[in-house]
Amino acid sequence: MNILSILLKPKLCSSLLVSALILLCNSMEVSNSSLSFFTPLVNGLMTLGFAGARQQTNLCNESLMLEKLPACGKSFEEMMKKVDSKKWCNLTEFIMYYDNFTQCTEREANNASCFWPNPLAEGFITGIHKQFFSNCTSEKVHWEDPPDEILITLILIPVMLTCAMITLVVWCSKRSDILV
Repeated sequence: MNILSILLKPKLCSSLLVSALILLCNSMEVSNSSLSFFTPLVNGLMTLGFAGARQQTNLCNESLMLEKLPACGKSFEEMMKKVDSKKWCNLTEFIMYYDNFTQCTEREANNASCFWPNPLAEGFITGIHKQFFSNCTSEKVHWEDPPDEILITLILIPVMLTCAMITLVVWCSKRSDILV
């Protein structure tokens, strides 16, 4: 392949054109009027993908993704068999397995030209959560106020200390002979 055929490829050619326009604008002392001509041109070419950036043109193949995701779930299920079911609520026991599962679902979604996460992948992940972590709801602690005697004491001590400190500061400021 010769250099001319490489340079004439549409993406590379348009990328070179955009680069040349940018260099031209930067190297020349351009007035605002000529810059106002180049700016929309460069921005337009870049947003259309003529700057060499790869645009995703494939549509999400949801059926392929839904076909491949169960393999991730099966792999996660096999790894979770190594963990005692009583420890399934302790994330530190299986964090590496869950990370592998997450990466697998992301990889399969991307292979199917789908974004990740997407509603279908989230539905699959939610199903896995229901299968393994449905008993992991945290019990809420019921907080109660302390008895009135303790509560009044905890409120009055800082109030009294604040009043005492204010009194001490006022008393010392009136007796300037002590400070000297």
